Amino acid sequence: MKRGVAGAARGIAAAVLAALFVAAAGTALHRQAVLWSGVEVPWGVAGALLLLASVQLWLAAWSRSVIPTAVAGVVTYAAVGVLSAGGPAKQLVLGDVVGNVWVFGIGVVTLVMLVAAGRLWPRAARASVGPAGSR
Repeated sequence: MKRGVAGAARGIAAAVLAALFVAAAGTALHRQAVLWSGVEVPWGVAGALLLLASVQLWLAAWSRSVIPTAVAGVVTYAAVGVLSAGGPAKQLVLGDVVGNVWVFGIGVVTLVMLVAAGRLWPRAARASVGPAGSR
């Protein structure tokens, strides 16, 4: 197996494992809230989306590719979909505002992280190239 193929397979495998962790931890975290001056502030959904963004950015930096970032987003979305598809007594993600922000925020965060990860390497590649394109 060539080095590039092995690296891509390793990146995708890491992305799947990381996405399953983010789906489980984010689903457990997204309902957390704090009572502040009599108003319930849901901080958990922001924490869950921040966890997803940081894991996706780490995957992109570690693998030097946007493919694991995309795989992590798709697998996280699918796993959260499975967790939210249980029966009425077994649903872990409810269809309220916080649940919808968590579910649909996964797609938004994934798109933002794909753009951010895509901008990491062209700039780094230009910085490593000397004057007049020589190394």
